Amino acid sequence: MTAQPPARAGGAVTGRRPDASMTLLNEVIERPLDPGYAAAADARRQGRARTPSIGSRMLNFALALVLGLAGVWAARELRIPTGGVPSASSVLAEELRQRSEVGDELLAENEHLRVEITDRQAQLLGPAGQGLLDEAEMLSVWAGTTAVHGPGIQVTMADSERASRGEPGTEDERVKDIDLQVVVNGLWASGAEAVAINGHRLTGRTAIRTAGDAILVDLQPLVSPYVISVVGDPDELRTEFARTAAAAALNLLAQQYSISSSISTAEDLELPGGPGTALRYVTESS
Repeated sequence: MTAQPPARAGGAVTGRRPDASMTLLNEVIERPLDPGYAAAADARRQGRARTPSIGSRMLNFALALVLGLAGVWAARELRIPTGGVPSASSVLAEELRQRSEVGDELLAENEHLRVEITDRQAQLLGPAGQGLLDEAEMLSVWAGTTAVHGPGIQVTMADSERASRGEPGTEDERVKDIDLQVVVNGLWASGAEAVAINGHRLTGRTAIRTAGDAILVDLQPLVSPYVISVVGDPDELRTEFARTAAAAALNLLAQQYSISSSISTAEDLELPGGPGTALRYVTESS
């Protein structure tokens, strides 16, 4: 039985297929295999499939080997630091060191001016005001605004060797602000009379925090190694500090993150004065 084409309006008959408008769909359904793949499949079935020659195989192998070696060489060259060109981390560290040197010079100048101001105050007040000057000097020592010197200890903390070389994945092997905070608090609890980190005196208003890869002490950027200088009785400081949680924290940092630390005794440490409190307002006494 032969299917008749559908009749159009008015009884006329046409030879157009009902799915003639779906050419693409018909091609996918009726010929799902690409003509090129179909021809290759027919050739294999008829035993006419072309077999690559030995020369062609060797050429393909040589090309693959050359491409592989080129990729390995390129990756190796990218990992080797360019000779003579410093890395970004080393440039930043050098800039921090230069800025720290400038800050140290300014601190020394401030200390010189503070001593000069104290001398002039003593000259103006005379013997009658010497008691007030002595009391003010004692209070400034405890406040950390006056330079001091005397025996004490030094606690040195440094990043791991891998972190110092700037190797990736060593962020946890760097000394952090919380590590310095823990150690400093332990030293205060052990009887410290004055504390400074890399020459920056700590006062009751000094903040130790992180900004990027640098640690700021009183807004001054510091880099590893971090030397914490403490004025006080050396034997008492070492004994009491060994009993604090800070000593256990140093051992944990060394074991888990390879952050080195050491404690040494000093016969005479010189700690500069910290920044004084700014004058907010004054009142006139009647």
